[in-house]
Parts: sequence; C-alpha cells; structure tokens
Amino acid sequence: MISYLLNKITYAILTLFGVVTVIFFLFNVLPGDPAQMMLGQNENSEQLALVKKKYGFDKSTSTQFLYYLNDLSPVSFHSKNLNDYTFLDEEKYTAVKLFSIGNTTTVLKYSYLRESFTKQGKKVSEVLKETLPNTFVLAVSAITIAIILGILLGIISALYKDKWLDKAIQIFSTFGMSIPSFFSAILFAWFFGYVLHKYTNLEMTGSLFELDDFGESMHIKWKNLILPAVVLGIRPLAVVIQLMRNSLLEVFNQDYIRTARAKGLSEFQIIKKHAIKNALNPVVTAISGWFASMLAGAVFVEYIFGWNGLGKEIVNALNTLDLPVIMGSVLIIAVLFIIINIFVDIIYVWLDPKVKLE
Repeated sequence: MISYLLNKITYAILTLFGVVTVIFFLFNVLPGDPAQMMLGQNENSEQLALVKKKYGFDKSTSTQFLYYLNDLSPVSFHSKNLNDYTFLDEEKYTAVKLFSIGNTTTVLKYSYLRESFTKQGKKVSEVLKETLPNTFVLAVSAITIAIILGILLGIISALYKDKWLDKAIQIFSTFGMSIPSFFSAILFAWFFGYVLHKYTNLEMTGSLFELDDFGESMHIKWKNLILPAVVLGIRPLAVVIQLMRNSLLEVFNQDYIRTARAKGLSEFQIIKKHAIKNALNPVVTAISGWFASMLAGAVFVEYIFGWNGLGKEIVNALNTLDLPVIMGSVLIIAVLFIIINIFVDIIYVWLDPKVKLE
C-alpha cells in the first residue's frame, strides 16, 4: 500500500506539473496585456509600469513561469528585497519560515494562486473557497441521485430482462444519455420553475445561499438544489442503469450464481450477497469519472440555474479574461481528478480481492 501511494503521489506531481506548464503557456500566448486588463479604462503609463513590476509581467516568459511555480509550490524561496516579486509579503503568502541563506528565505506555505484581475485584488483562493463548496454540494447531490436510482433501476431491468418494464427503463436510459444537459436544464427550469411554480414552489434560478427578504444575512435555500441536481444527475443516471443492468446479467451467468440458486437461496439473497458486489466494478469506474467531470463541467447547469459554483465562475472569468481565476480553477480541477482516481483504485480492492495494488 505504501509503495502504491508513493507511486501515485509521484504520478500526481508529474501530472500537475504538466497541467501547470500547459495552462501557463497556453494563457500567456493569448493576445492582450494582463496589466491593461487589471487597470481597465483607468490605465496610464506610470500605473501600467507599477502593475507590471508588482506582478512580474515585466520579466521574460520563462522567469514568469518560475515565479508561478514558486507561488504554487508548498516549499518556496523568497527574496528579502522589498522590490523583488518574490519578496515574502504577508498579504500574498500564508507561510512559515524554515531557514535563510543569504538574501533568500525558504518557507513552507499554502499555494498562492495569484489575484483576480477583475475582483479588485481578491485572491483566487478566496474565489475558489466561495464557489467550490457550492459545486461540491451540487455534484454530490446529483451523483447520489444517479447512484441510488441507477443501481435500483439497473437491478430491476436485469431481473425483468426483455419484459415491458425492462424496455421502459431502457427507453428512459436512452433519452437520458442523448439529451444535452443545457437543453434539459432549460426545459426543467421553464416547466417546473415557471409553468408548475404554483404547485412545486421551485424557482427558475437560485443558488444554495441567498439573501433574506431584508437583504441583511445569507441563508440556505435547499429547494434551489432540487432542479440543478436532478438535471445534472440525469446523464450519469442513464449510464449507471445501462452498466448495472449489463454487468448484473453477466454475473447472473456465472457458475457461483447457479450454485447459489441450486442451494435454494432466494433471488434477493443471491443479489445481495453474491451478485451486486461483483457487478459494481464498471459502475464505480463510471461514477468516479462522472463525479470528477461534474466538479469540472457543471458549467451549463450552474449558469442556467444561476447556481454560484465553480462552473459559473469559470464562465464569468472566460468572459472577462480573468486569467488567474481560470488557471486556478483548472488546477484545482486537476487535483480533484487525481484524488478521485486514487480513491477509486482503493475501492476496487474492496470490491474485488483479485485486484491488487501494485
């Protein structure tokens, strides 16, 4: 297990380095001056020079890349010179000093994802703290709906193979996989939030936290979670149904299932004790991929429903070319993908003892 985790950590570091390299050089070849984006209409030559010096935009691309790596790394090196970009500014870095050699101080710190261009110097980490939990709640709710209903309907479909109930579930599953999320989001918002609003009491748009009627404090509005969670969960639900059905039918043909039936076990006992666990491997693979993509790609759903999550923030950042927010969001998504993949590999061992961590 220790060897496996070390290999995975090494793989994660190399993957993240690749992601950081790609997103840095990708966004640095885009036309436009980041300093001008930050100043907007208020720019003048003196302010432009000060901003470029403060954020290191006056340096070469390779030097800026080294600065970016230094900001992201938990162990980083900082100058004692107040005028240097790498000066250990307490407003920028939350750090613990380790040791100093000459003019350089080595510190242990939280990754610094820079500051937003359009939010008046607000740290990207603060933007992510405000939006990522909302996306996480939405993704967990959607994948929970997909898991519970998908496994249940998949089992029913397998048990009633080629019967009318199986065919009805298959039709529903096919529609679920074929309908784009943005279309179903618009349809659900209009139908349940507008046409049937009097009966459902659901709104067309709304986020998890909203101001009260007096505009004084934020409060949780759980009903705003229902429509976006259902819409986001439709496609993975359809996939889980198909995978669970096909996997369970394959398991039903195994010799140990025939032996269990010959012993007189009920169908419920066979499914519970023998079949379902062995049928879950492809389902776990699909669920892990969908959950990671939900954290990354709930863009259309969040934007249509006005859900203040990471997806909506990415869209806003792309519209305003807020590069630090985009780069920070992509980086945090890559980290989540890696963590989920490691977690899924460990689940495989629990589901199937024949799988070994090597």
